[in-house]
Amino acid sequence: MSDGPGPAPAADGAPAAHQVLSLQLVSMMQEVHAHSGAVYLLGHDEPVLRMAVHAGMPRSFAAPWERVGLSAPIPVADAVRERRLVWVGGEEQMARCYPRIAVVLPYPFALAALPVATERQVYGAVFVTWPGAHPPELSDWERDRLWAACERLALRLERAEREDRPLDREADVLAEPVSTVAETLGAVEATRMVARLPYGLVSLDLHGRIGFVNTAAAELLGRPAGELLGTPLWASVPWLNDPMYEDRYRGALLSQEAMSFVALRPPGEWLSFRMYPSTTGLSVRITRVGAVAEAARGPAREDAPPPRLVTISQVLSFAGALTEAVGVQDVVQLVWDEVAPAVGSQAMVILGSQGGRLHVLGHRGYPDPHTVERFDGLPLTERTPGTQALNSGVPAFFDSQVELERLYPGRHETPDGFAAWAYLPLIASGRPVGTCVLAYAEPHVFPADERAVLTSLGGLIAQALERARLYDAKHRLAHGLQQALLPRILAPPPGIEAAARYLPATHGMDIGGDFYDLVPTLPLTAAVIGDVQGHNVTAAGLMGQIRTGVRAYTTVGQAPHEVMSSTNRLLVDLGSELFASCLYLRLDPARGRAVMARAGHPPPLLRRPDGRVRVLDLAGGPLLGIAPDAVYPTTEVSLAPGSVLVLYTDGLVEAPGVDIEDALCGLGALLSETGDRPLEQLADDVVRQSAAARERVDDVAVLLLRACDA
Repeated sequence: MSDGPGPAPAADGAPAAHQVLSLQLVSMMQEVHAHSGAVYLLGHDEPVLRMAVHAGMPRSFAAPWERVGLSAPIPVADAVRERRLVWVGGEEQMARCYPRIAVVLPYPFALAALPVATERQVYGAVFVTWPGAHPPELSDWERDRLWAACERLALRLERAEREDRPLDREADVLAEPVSTVAETLGAVEATRMVARLPYGLVSLDLHGRIGFVNTAAAELLGRPAGELLGTPLWASVPWLNDPMYEDRYRGALLSQEAMSFVALRPPGEWLSFRMYPSTTGLSVRITRVGAVAEAARGPAREDAPPPRLVTISQVLSFAGALTEAVGVQDVVQLVWDEVAPAVGSQAMVILGSQGGRLHVLGHRGYPDPHTVERFDGLPLTERTPGTQALNSGVPAFFDSQVELERLYPGRHETPDGFAAWAYLPLIASGRPVGTCVLAYAEPHVFPADERAVLTSLGGLIAQALERARLYDAKHRLAHGLQQALLPRILAPPPGIEAAARYLPATHGMDIGGDFYDLVPTLPLTAAVIGDVQGHNVTAAGLMGQIRTGVRAYTTVGQAPHEVMSSTNRLLVDLGSELFASCLYLRLDPARGRAVMARAGHPPPLLRRPDGRVRVLDLAGGPLLGIAPDAVYPTTEVSLAPGSVLVLYTDGLVEAPGVDIEDALCGLGALLSETGDRPLEQLADDVVRQSAAARERVDDVAVLLLRACDA
């Protein structure tokens, strides 16, 4: 490459001795016609790759990857870990394989990364990049030259280590401008020629600094040429201080493709900037926008509001809100409530995939929901904007209906009435989990800064969506398991009415170890309520074993104290580290009596027929599962017709800031006033009036038993 990057010579004209890495990198780039690259050295004290030298582009382009951990999903780290050449053939492959890089550098370019290693030792890695026009595949001769160059560099590093002169960070190498004018007179004439042109010309170096500006450009920019020279264009001209314009400069250098943008010079003049890149910098042509373009944009108004841009504070707010989303529908609602209004979208839909088909997870703002829902179940092999974004991981922006139908004739995924769309791939943990579609009622231009913000928001939405889908799956599993372990119906004997309620904790997986049951054994019936510590599948599984054990011991005719002792030994034999509280009753409605045994469980409440309520002071033993020889004494209680027994777990009366005595007094007052109501209604009143049940930091189980005439 005659105009490629080259290291600065030493004073005697020979390359400086300390520029070994620079020389090798530049030589490699010239051999394969790459336009930027870097050498990384592996640290001796930690598994980290450190960038030692960068060439062809400003180091700021690769600033996020100055230090790369060997476990990071980055091409140079993959190349070192796997001892192979990593090839990324373009923008789409980068988004699919390395989404973190694609978000920061969403430009068309190709990249190759290789390890720098001998058979015995790894010294580091190299990456080089090509413009977006590079073929999607790396040729054999490019592979051979890259491997050969890395082998030569590894041998130099091995020799330097053997000679105890380790190589470290070197000065970055940027291209030197190559003069095409042989004589001074020619250069003077070229300057005069450029000065006579009616449009502005500006030369930018690789750092974006102005190296030349003609008279027309200085006039259009509104600054004297002397104040512009040596300064970055977007820093020296206040109304160009916008991330979008710097983004176009970065995109032009990386892709080596011409790029343009239109900017408003206050108070109302639109200027067009066209950038022509090379490996030495950019040439920028500045012209006034024609009357047609001005008319299309509409008249400039001094009182017009600034363009809608999502600020960093808004992004942080969205991130915080999305962390609070629990289920998929929470994510859908949050995107609609907060993200869509901020970016000016009038409708949105979130798509996911399962079994090779597209699924509509949720949508808002569409006049006819069936227009969106008809895409539910669409095969991912169909060529539509939604499936393409999900499959490729590359966002798509359509400014108008014309642009959408040009790329997808007759196959667009939105109803009539919308005029612009953003298809954002939702990438979490390096893989696409869905697509977020934002629809706009009017044609909408997506400048580079807005595209970058929307793509970043897509990443936040993806993380929330992945968590939400996992939560929903766990919730379905937990709900099914809980329903399977609790009795579907209660079948009390003649002379007894029964009603029960179970409320899972609002924190966690909606599953716990609280349980209740009625075990009919003629002529008596047993009732049990208990609480296994914990709110997870383990607690629920242990609860199922205890409930099964209680039923078995009851069926073989054991007395209440024997049932409790047998269940305790069962829990000890299971070797579980979890304990359980339990209250067991043997009901005899014919005699109006109940015999109870308690294992560390809250005492029940008894409402007598006259409305008086008291907490039963029962003898008891320790929690189940602690001591294998524990004893559980019994207490006999009178149960006249009309009496109501209230059995409950501690989640009904215990909560932060709630005094248990006050909670029991409140429960007793409620029973005294409303205890004559139908038992199902009374059960609803008990859980509704409980402050602890409303907060539900713990599971709540309630079993009500009323003695009645047989």
